Amino acid sequence: MRLLAVDIGGLTQDILLFDTSRAVENCVKMVMPSPTAILAGKITAATKANRNIFLTGVNMGGGPSKKVLINHIRAGLAAYATAEAAATFDDDIGKVREWGVRIVEKGEMSRSEDVQRIETRDLDFSAIERALTGFDVDPHLDGIAAAVLDHGAAPDGISDRIFRFQHLEQVLKLRRELIAFAYLADEIPSYLTRMKALAKSLEKPIPLLVMDTPVAAALGSLEDKEVRIRAHKVIINVGNFHTLAFHLEHDVVLGFWEHHTNQLTRDRVENLVVRLVRGELAHEDIYNDGGHGCLILEGRKEVPFVSVTGPQRALMSGSNLGPYFAAPHGDMMLTGCFGLVRAFALRVETWSNQMHAALNKSLS
Repeated sequence: MRLLAVDIGGLTQDILLFDTSRAVENCVKMVMPSPTAILAGKITAATKANRNIFLTGVNMGGGPSKKVLINHIRAGLAAYATAEAAATFDDDIGKVREWGVRIVEKGEMSRSEDVQRIETRDLDFSAIERALTGFDVDPHLDGIAAAVLDHGAAPDGISDRIFRFQHLEQVLKLRRELIAFAYLADEIPSYLTRMKALAKSLEKPIPLLVMDTPVAAALGSLEDKEVRIRAHKVIINVGNFHTLAFHLEHDVVLGFWEHHTNQLTRDRVENLVVRLVRGELAHEDIYNDGGHGCLILEGRKEVPFVSVTGPQRALMSGSNLGPYFAAPHGDMMLTGCFGLVRAFALRVETWSNQMHAALNKSLS
Protein backbone atom coordinates (compact mmCIF):
# COMPACT_ATOMS: atom_id res chain seq x y z
CA MET A 1 0.00 0.00 0.00
CA ARG A 2 1.34 3.45 -0.93
CA LEU A 3 0.03 6.57 0.79
CA LEU A 4 1.15 10.14 0.09
CA ALA A 5 1.08 12.10 3.37
CA VAL A 6 1.51 15.88 3.08
CA ASP A 7 1.67 18.03 6.21
CA ILE A 8 1.17 21.61 5.01
CA GLY A 9 2.48 24.24 7.41
CA GLY A 10 3.24 27.93 7.34
CA LEU A 11 6.85 27.68 6.13
CA THR A 12 7.26 24.07 5.00
CA GLN A 13 5.26 21.24 3.52
CA ASP A 14 6.52 17.92 4.80
CA ILE A 15 5.98 15.02 2.43
CA LEU A 16 6.13 11.28 3.05
CA LEU A 17 5.51 8.54 0.51
CA PHE A 18 4.55 5.79 2.94
CA ASP A 19 5.04 2.34 1.40
CA THR A 20 4.14 -0.73 3.43
CA SER A 21 6.61 -2.81 1.42
CA ARG A 22 9.52 -0.79 2.85
CA ALA A 23 10.83 -0.09 6.32
CA VAL A 24 9.41 3.24 7.46
CA GLU A 25 12.92 4.70 7.67
CA ASN A 26 13.49 3.90 3.97
CA CYS A 27 10.32 5.57 2.66
CA VAL A 28 10.75 8.61 0.41
CA LYS A 29 10.64 11.89 2.35
CA MET A 30 10.81 15.57 1.37
CA VAL A 31 10.71 18.84 3.32
CA MET A 32 9.85 21.59 0.86
CA PRO A 33 8.69 25.23 1.00
CA SER A 34 5.03 25.55 1.96
CA PRO A 35 2.42 26.44 -0.67
CA THR A 36 1.78 29.82 1.01
CA ALA A 37 5.52 30.60 1.02
CA ILE A 38 5.67 29.69 -2.68
CA LEU A 39 2.64 31.89 -3.38
CA ALA A 40 4.21 34.81 -1.51
CA GLY A 41 7.40 34.36 -3.53
CA LYS A 42 5.52 34.42 -6.84
CA ILE A 43 3.63 37.59 -5.92
CA THR A 44 6.85 39.26 -4.75
CA ALA A 45 8.61 38.31 -8.00
CA ALA A 46 5.76 39.81 -10.03
CA THR A 47 5.97 43.01 -8.01
CA LYS A 48 9.71 43.29 -8.66
CA ALA A 49 9.13 42.62 -12.36
CA ASN A 50 6.45 45.33 -12.48
CA ARG A 51 3.83 42.79 -13.62
CA ASN A 52 0.10 42.82 -12.91
CA ILE A 53 -1.15 39.52 -11.48
CA PHE A 54 -4.20 37.30 -11.88
CA LEU A 55 -4.86 34.87 -9.01
CA THR A 56 -6.91 31.85 -10.01
CA GLY A 57 -7.51 28.57 -8.25
CA VAL A 58 -9.07 27.66 -4.91
CA ASN A 59 -8.97 28.78 -1.29
CA MET A 60 -5.65 27.93 0.37
CA GLY A 61 -3.58 29.05 3.35
CA GLY A 62 -2.87 32.77 3.25
CA GLY A 63 -0.03 33.23 5.72
CA PRO A 64 2.71 35.60 4.48
CA SER A 65 1.10 35.95 1.03
CA LYS A 66 -1.50 38.43 2.34
CA LYS A 67 1.13 41.03 3.21
CA VAL A 68 2.94 40.77 -0.13
CA LEU A 69 -0.36 41.02 -2.02
CA ILE A 70 -1.14 44.31 -0.27
CA ASN A 71 2.40 45.52 -0.97
CA HIS A 72 1.91 44.63 -4.65
CA ILE A 73 -1.16 46.86 -4.85
CA ARG A 74 0.52 49.66 -2.93
CA ALA A 75 3.27 49.56 -5.54
CA GLY A 76 0.67 50.70 -8.08
CA LEU A 77 0.23 47.33 -9.76
CA ALA A 78 -3.06 45.60 -10.49
CA ALA A 79 -4.18 42.40 -8.81
CA TYR A 80 -7.08 40.42 -10.25
CA ALA A 81 -8.54 37.33 -8.60
CA THR A 82 -11.43 34.94 -8.90
CA ALA A 83 -13.68 34.82 -5.85
CA GLU A 84 -12.38 31.35 -4.93
CA ALA A 85 -8.76 32.45 -5.10
CA ALA A 86 -9.50 35.67 -3.21
CA ALA A 87 -10.87 33.64 -0.29
CA THR A 88 -7.26 32.61 0.34
CA PHE A 89 -6.64 36.03 1.86
CA ASP A 90 -9.97 36.53 3.66
CA ASP A 91 -13.28 34.68 3.68
CA ASP A 92 -14.93 38.11 3.42
CA ILE A 93 -14.37 38.91 -0.26
CA GLY A 94 -15.55 42.47 0.42
CA LYS A 95 -12.43 43.06 2.51
CA VAL A 96 -10.21 41.76 -0.30
CA ARG A 97 -11.92 44.20 -2.67
CA GLU A 98 -11.24 47.04 -0.21
CA TRP A 99 -7.51 46.33 -0.49
CA GLY A 100 -7.79 47.00 -4.20
CA VAL A 101 -8.03 43.45 -5.56
CA ARG A 102 -10.35 43.29 -8.57
CA ILE A 103 -12.65 40.27 -8.34
CA VAL A 104 -13.37 38.79 -11.77
CA GLU A 105 -14.79 35.65 -13.33
CA LYS A 106 -12.19 33.23 -14.62
CA GLY A 107 -13.40 33.65 -18.20
CA GLU A 108 -13.07 37.44 -18.08
CA MET A 109 -9.29 37.32 -18.32
CA SER A 110 -8.16 36.36 -21.79
CA ARG A 111 -4.78 34.79 -22.40
CA SER A 112 -3.76 37.95 -24.24
CA GLU A 113 -4.01 40.03 -21.06
CA ASP A 114 -0.61 41.23 -19.83
CA VAL A 115 -0.80 39.62 -16.41
CA GLN A 116 1.23 37.08 -14.46
CA ARG A 117 -1.13 34.16 -13.82
CA ILE A 118 -0.68 32.58 -10.39
CA GLU A 119 -2.62 29.51 -9.27
CA THR A 120 -3.70 29.18 -5.64
CA ARG A 121 -3.90 25.67 -4.15
CA ASP A 122 -2.63 23.91 -1.04
CA LEU A 123 -1.97 20.55 -2.64
CA ASP A 124 0.02 20.69 -5.87
CA PHE A 125 0.10 17.02 -6.69
CA SER A 126 1.63 17.63 -10.12
CA ALA A 127 4.69 19.26 -8.54
CA ILE A 128 5.10 16.38 -6.08
CA GLU A 129 4.70 13.84 -8.88
CA ARG A 130 7.41 15.60 -10.92
CA ALA A 131 9.75 15.51 -7.94
CA LEU A 132 9.15 11.78 -7.46
CA THR A 133 9.57 10.85 -11.11
CA GLY A 134 12.67 13.04 -11.29
CA PHE A 135 14.30 10.58 -8.89
CA ASP A 136 12.84 7.50 -10.63
CA VAL A 137 10.26 6.94 -7.89
CA ASP A 138 7.03 5.32 -9.04
CA PRO A 139 4.28 7.93 -8.39
CA HIS A 140 1.50 5.32 -8.09
CA LEU A 141 -0.68 5.95 -5.02
CA ASP A 142 -3.48 4.14 -3.21
CA GLY A 143 -4.45 7.13 -1.09
CA ILE A 144 -3.60 10.67 -0.03
CA ALA A 145 -3.66 12.21 3.45
CA ALA A 146 -3.11 15.94 3.96
CA ALA A 147 -3.04 18.29 6.94
CA VAL A 148 -3.82 22.00 6.91
CA LEU A 149 -4.70 24.48 9.64
CA ASP A 150 -8.25 25.60 8.86
CA HIS A 151 -9.75 28.54 10.77
CA GLY A 152 -13.07 27.91 9.03
CA ALA A 153 -15.36 30.46 7.43
CA ALA A 154 -16.59 32.46 10.42
CA PRO A 155 -20.09 33.98 10.27
CA ASP A 156 -20.35 37.77 10.24
CA GLY A 157 -19.46 39.26 13.60
CA ILE A 158 -17.44 36.27 14.85
CA SER A 159 -13.64 36.40 14.79
CA ASP A 160 -11.58 33.70 13.10
CA ARG A 161 -9.95 32.89 16.45
CA ILE A 162 -13.27 32.34 18.19
CA PHE A 163 -14.72 30.33 15.32
CA ARG A 164 -11.72 28.03 15.04
CA PHE A 165 -11.72 27.37 18.76
CA GLN A 166 -15.45 26.67 18.77
CA HIS A 167 -14.86 24.05 16.09
CA LEU A 168 -12.05 22.37 18.04
CA GLU A 169 -14.12 22.44 21.22
CA GLN A 170 -17.21 21.01 19.53
CA VAL A 171 -15.28 18.09 18.03
CA LEU A 172 -13.67 17.13 21.35
CA LYS A 173 -16.87 17.34 23.33
CA LEU A 174 -18.38 14.77 20.97
CA ARG A 175 -15.38 12.45 20.98
CA ARG A 176 -12.36 12.99 23.20
CA GLU A 177 -9.76 11.48 20.90
CA LEU A 178 -7.33 13.02 18.41
CA ILE A 179 -8.63 10.81 15.60
CA ALA A 180 -11.93 12.71 15.82
CA PHE A 181 -10.26 15.47 13.77
CA ALA A 182 -9.60 13.18 10.79
CA TYR A 183 -12.10 13.53 7.94
CA LEU A 184 -12.58 11.52 4.80
CA ALA A 185 -13.38 13.67 1.76
CA ASP A 186 -17.17 13.36 2.04
CA GLU A 187 -17.14 14.10 5.79
CA ILE A 188 -15.53 17.55 5.77
CA PRO A 189 -17.85 20.12 7.39
CA SER A 190 -18.96 22.82 4.95
CA TYR A 191 -17.48 25.61 7.09
CA LEU A 192 -13.97 24.14 6.86
CA THR A 193 -13.49 25.85 3.52
CA ARG A 194 -9.75 25.31 3.23
CA MET A 195 -10.12 21.56 3.66
CA LYS A 196 -13.08 21.52 1.24
CA ALA A 197 -11.01 23.41 -1.35
CA LEU A 198 -8.11 20.98 -0.95
CA ALA A 199 -10.45 18.05 -1.58
CA LYS A 200 -11.95 19.82 -4.58
CA SER A 201 -8.53 20.42 -6.14
CA LEU A 202 -7.39 16.80 -5.83
CA GLU A 203 -6.39 15.56 -9.26
CA LYS A 204 -6.72 11.83 -8.57
CA PRO A 205 -9.91 9.81 -7.87
CA ILE A 206 -8.46 8.00 -4.86
CA PRO A 207 -9.27 7.99 -1.12
CA LEU A 208 -8.45 11.25 0.67
CA LEU A 209 -8.16 11.98 4.37
CA VAL A 210 -7.67 15.50 5.76
CA MET A 211 -6.75 16.60 9.26
CA ASP A 212 -5.89 19.72 11.20
CA THR A 213 -2.12 20.32 11.16
CA PRO A 214 -1.30 20.60 14.90
CA VAL A 215 -3.60 17.68 15.71
CA ALA A 216 -1.84 15.54 13.10
CA ALA A 217 1.46 16.46 14.81
CA ALA A 218 0.09 15.44 18.21
CA LEU A 219 -1.12 12.12 16.83
CA GLY A 220 2.22 11.65 15.09
CA SER A 221 4.08 12.25 18.35
CA LEU A 222 2.53 9.04 19.63
CA GLU A 223 4.57 7.24 16.96
CA ASP A 224 7.64 7.90 19.11
CA LYS A 225 8.14 4.84 21.34
CA GLU A 226 8.96 6.91 24.43
CA VAL A 227 5.82 9.02 24.06
CA ARG A 228 3.59 6.07 23.26
CA ILE A 229 4.37 4.12 26.45
CA ARG A 230 3.52 7.05 28.76
CA ALA A 231 -0.04 6.99 30.04
CA HIS A 232 -0.29 10.56 31.38
CA LYS A 233 1.29 13.14 29.10
CA VAL A 234 1.22 16.58 27.53
CA ILE A 235 2.14 16.86 23.86
CA ILE A 236 3.24 20.32 22.71
CA ASN A 237 3.54 21.09 19.01
CA VAL A 238 5.52 24.33 18.57
CA GLY A 239 4.78 25.23 14.96
CA ASN A 240 6.14 28.13 12.98
CA PHE A 241 2.93 30.12 13.49
CA HIS A 242 0.77 28.19 16.01
CA THR A 243 1.50 26.27 19.19
CA LEU A 244 -0.95 23.70 20.55
CA ALA A 245 -0.68 21.66 23.74
CA PHE A 246 -2.78 18.53 24.37
CA HIS A 247 -3.20 16.98 27.83
CA LEU A 248 -3.83 13.24 27.44
CA GLU A 249 -4.56 10.17 29.56
CA HIS A 250 -3.76 7.29 27.21
CA ASP A 251 -5.84 8.24 24.12
CA VAL A 252 -8.35 10.40 26.00
CA VAL A 253 -8.04 14.19 25.67
CA LEU A 254 -8.26 15.90 29.07
CA GLY A 255 -7.78 19.42 27.72
CA PHE A 256 -5.82 21.60 25.33
CA TRP A 257 -4.85 25.16 24.49
CA GLU A 258 -3.79 26.89 21.28
CA HIS A 259 -1.78 30.08 20.92
CA HIS A 260 0.36 31.95 18.39
CA THR A 261 4.01 30.94 18.57
CA ASN A 262 5.40 34.45 18.13
CA GLN A 263 3.60 35.54 21.31
CA LEU A 264 5.08 32.82 23.50
CA THR A 265 8.22 32.41 25.58
CA ARG A 266 9.51 29.31 27.31
CA ASP A 267 8.34 30.60 30.70
CA ARG A 268 4.92 31.43 29.30
CA VAL A 269 4.49 27.94 27.83
CA GLU A 270 5.58 26.34 31.11
CA ASN A 271 3.00 28.35 33.02
CA LEU A 272 0.22 27.50 30.58
CA VAL A 273 1.04 23.79 30.60
CA VAL A 274 1.09 23.54 34.41
CA ARG A 275 -2.24 25.34 34.70
CA LEU A 276 -3.71 23.21 31.90
CA VAL A 277 -2.82 20.00 33.71
CA ARG A 278 -4.16 21.24 37.05
CA GLY A 279 -7.40 22.39 35.44
CA GLU A 280 -6.73 25.99 36.47
CA LEU A 281 -6.41 27.60 33.02
CA ALA A 282 -9.34 29.59 31.65
CA HIS A 283 -10.26 30.08 28.02
CA GLU A 284 -10.05 33.85 28.52
CA ASP A 285 -6.44 33.57 29.72
CA ILE A 286 -5.44 32.43 26.23
CA TYR A 287 -7.90 34.41 24.12
CA ASN A 288 -7.26 37.75 25.86
CA ASP A 289 -3.54 37.16 25.34
CA GLY A 290 -4.04 36.93 21.56
CA GLY A 291 -4.38 33.15 21.27
CA HIS A 292 -7.29 30.93 20.27
CA GLY A 293 -8.35 29.56 23.63
CA CYS A 294 -8.33 26.74 26.14
CA LEU A 295 -10.64 23.82 26.91
CA ILE A 296 -10.32 21.80 30.12
CA LEU A 297 -12.37 18.63 30.44
CA GLU A 298 -10.49 17.14 33.41
CA GLY A 299 -7.56 18.16 35.60
CA ARG A 300 -4.87 16.05 37.24
CA LYS A 301 -2.68 16.51 40.33
CA GLU A 302 0.22 14.33 39.22
CA VAL A 303 3.03 15.68 37.01
CA PRO A 304 2.74 14.39 33.42
CA PHE A 305 5.36 13.35 30.92
CA VAL A 306 5.93 16.30 28.54
CA SER A 307 6.72 15.73 24.88
CA VAL A 308 7.67 18.54 22.48
CA THR A 309 7.74 18.54 18.69
CA GLY A 310 7.52 21.09 15.88
CA PRO A 311 9.97 23.24 13.89
CA GLN A 312 10.17 25.84 16.70
CA ARG A 313 10.69 23.24 19.43
CA ALA A 314 13.92 24.97 20.50
CA LEU A 315 11.63 27.39 22.34
CA MET A 316 11.39 24.73 25.06
CA SER A 317 15.11 23.95 25.35
CA GLY A 318 16.19 24.01 29.00
CA SER A 319 12.60 24.06 30.23
CA ASN A 320 11.85 23.25 33.86
CA LEU A 321 9.25 20.80 32.56
CA GLY A 322 12.10 18.51 31.49
CA PRO A 323 10.58 17.93 28.04
CA TYR A 324 11.33 14.99 25.83
CA PHE A 325 11.89 16.01 22.20
CA ALA A 326 9.99 13.47 20.14
CA ALA A 327 11.31 12.09 16.87
CA PRO A 328 8.75 9.54 15.61
CA HIS A 329 10.34 6.85 13.47
CA GLY A 330 13.55 8.89 13.77
CA ASP A 331 12.33 12.04 12.00
CA MET A 332 10.90 15.06 13.86
CA MET A 333 10.00 17.03 10.72
CA LEU A 334 7.75 14.18 9.55
CA THR A 335 5.77 14.06 12.82
CA GLY A 336 2.59 15.36 11.19
CA CYS A 337 2.97 12.97 8.27
CA PHE A 338 3.21 9.99 10.62
CA GLY A 339 0.08 11.23 12.35
CA LEU A 340 -1.67 11.31 8.98
CA VAL A 341 -0.52 7.78 8.16
CA ARG A 342 -1.81 6.44 11.48
CA ALA A 343 -5.10 8.33 11.00
CA PHE A 344 -5.53 6.85 7.51
CA ALA A 345 -4.89 3.37 8.90
CA LEU A 346 -7.52 3.97 11.58
CA ARG A 347 -10.14 5.38 9.19
CA VAL A 348 -9.72 3.39 5.95
CA GLU A 349 -10.36 -0.30 6.59
CA THR A 350 -9.11 -1.55 3.21
CA TRP A 351 -5.44 -1.11 4.11
CA SER A 352 -5.74 -0.89 7.89
CA ASN A 353 -4.00 -4.12 8.85
CA GLN A 354 -0.95 -3.77 6.63
CA MET A 355 -0.49 -0.08 7.51
CA HIS A 356 -0.66 -0.73 11.26
CA ALA A 357 1.73 -3.64 10.84
CA ALA A 358 4.27 -1.52 8.96
CA LEU A 359 4.12 1.27 11.52
CA ASN A 360 4.26 -1.05 14.52
CA LYS A 361 7.21 -2.98 13.11
CA SER A 362 9.23 0.23 13.24
CA LEU A 363 8.13 0.75 16.86
CA SER A 364 8.99 -2.76 18.05
